[in-house]
Amino acid sequence: MALGAACTPVKIGIICGAGRTEKYLDTPFDKKNIDCVLIHTIMPSKVNHQANIWKVVHVLVTTACGSLREEIQPGDMVIIDQFIDRTSLRPQTFYDGSHCSARRMCHISMAEPFCPKTREVLIETAKKLGLPYLSKGTIVTIKGPHFSSRAESFVFRTLGADVINMTTIPEVVLAREAGICYASIAMAIDYNCWKEHEEAVSVDGVLKTMKENANKAKSLLLTTIPQIVSMEWSEPLQNLKNMAQCSVLPPRL
Repeated sequence: MALGAACTPVKIGIICGAGRTEKYLDTPFDKKNIDCVLIHTIMPSKVNHQANIWKVVHVLVTTACGSLREEIQPGDMVIIDQFIDRTSLRPQTFYDGSHCSARRMCHISMAEPFCPKTREVLIETAKKLGLPYLSKGTIVTIKGPHFSSRAESFVFRTLGADVINMTTIPEVVLAREAGICYASIAMAIDYNCWKEHEEAVSVDGVLKTMKENANKAKSLLLTTIPQIVSMEWSEPLQNLKNMAQCSVLPPRL
């Protein structure tokens, strides 16, 4: 935990993919960084998003995505401001009846799902670092684990989506219910499969670009986090908390 201005607790959770993981090997001469292949052990639809964001007040996310727009090139970052949900059967609420919330229901507003203040910090930091970024964009989240068909990609483009991934939903919804400042950095890795004369998305291509994107993400996060810690967050956190509390219906007697 770190303390920002006026002693406001700032607990920052970082959610990132396998491309941002490093492994070390013990040797008689201390630890050695090694090349390795990391395999996802949990499908996107099976991730325990509720547990992942428990007891934090900020969540910064890096997510690999496919670009649905010509102007968003592989290697670019998009500071997401809207989403389209195309998932199914994923727990999207803390008020699911399994804990103390058994007799309550939450109708949280998702009009502005990503924290504007946190997004501003990310945008300013990316600008100062000279990183390739777009200051806003709409992400469509699909169930996976398979990639979308070409027909689906054209549909998503028609709907106004700019990038596509498999994990933003339900993270952002749960963060909203929990009153968390949540922001997502979408890292474009390919053009999905909609663009003519471009190689369709493949695991090999994804891993190659993810590795290239990892250093950009690391630089952005390591520079952004101290900035967040130094800022005053009492008002936005209280506003999020009030919204979350007002969105919960009282239990029926």
